[in-house]
Amino acid sequence: MAELTSEERVMRALHRQEPDRVPHFEWLIDRKVRDALCPGCRDANDFAVRMGHDAVLADVHYHKERIGPNRWRSEWGFVIQDTSEEQGIEVEAPIQTMADFERYTPPDLLLPQRYQTIEELVERFAGKMAVIVHLSDVISLPRYLMGMENLLVSIVTQPELVKALVALSVDVNLKMAKEVAARGVRIVYTSGDYAYTKGPLMSPRHFREIFYPGLKQVIGGFKELGLMVIKHTDGNLWPIIDMIIDSGIDCLDPIDPLAGMDLGEVKAKYGHRIALKGNVDCAHLLTFGTPEEVVEATKEALRKGAPGGGFILSSSNSIHSSVKPENYMAMMDTLKKYGRYPIAL
Repeated sequence: MAELTSEERVMRALHRQEPDRVPHFEWLIDRKVRDALCPGCRDANDFAVRMGHDAVLADVHYHKERIGPNRWRSEWGFVIQDTSEEQGIEVEAPIQTMADFERYTPPDLLLPQRYQTIEELVERFAGKMAVIVHLSDVISLPRYLMGMENLLVSIVTQPELVKALVALSVDVNLKMAKEVAARGVRIVYTSGDYAYTKGPLMSPRHFREIFYPGLKQVIGGFKELGLMVIKHTDGNLWPIIDMIIDSGIDCLDPIDPLAGMDLGEVKAKYGHRIALKGNVDCAHLLTFGTPEEVVEATKEALRKGAPGGGFILSSSNSIHSSVKPENYMAMMDTLKKYGRYPIAL
């Protein structure tokens, strides 16, 4: 097969086809790893270009203001505390009750500056690298606006409030999706974990009653706009995986290996309906393992995920600050050596 562009490679994988080789990109690569492997790179997308990744990533931009040492308030009203990682954690939330929700006004979604970086990436990379924009679906925004603990409790104690926040999330993400699609974006990914290592964060019944209707609505709206959708969620998804796939997503990420999500089993059961992205363990293997162990794990992911197409190789979440740079390079080098179709392992 002739050499494809990175954009073509990713699009073929998302359409469950075999490209020339298995594509690769990561949702996040921490600055410590970037600086070790690519000194002088300006940011994550500069790193992606220099390292030969197949996608560049962008967010809709929202301002944050400093409100204290290492604390920032988002335009959405929640407060973030800096950590040793590039991403902070939410420590204060603006909505605790239905009365709070009724007083709440989200930021203006249509300000042109929100989409400036996206426009620049599309202009520079369209037709070359996949440009993927980060949106959310039904759990991230409720979590940010309520705090995770309060959200999970409120699924039982204040279900109408949670449903109202899910509806808000659907509405604002469809509005943002319309804006990014109009600017030439073809792929979005939605973050927000539905599960932890032992199972979903809520019962399957609560997921079906409170989150699933909104999930179908928002994914359906993305698809009506012509967008391909990659859904990210860690954890053991087996009790709710059929609902996730029935929502209409194109790709599921990262098929969490530490949560019992075997890549081969997911591929066998659902590979005719969705593409898969993952799933080299970043919690232990890429952090504490040896390059030789990473090579074998990467080859195993290729054996299970790549045959027949519809597969994007990546870590099992992100390349966080504790990942050994040499282990990430072992994964990349193994992909280059064994990831070309037809796969021969």
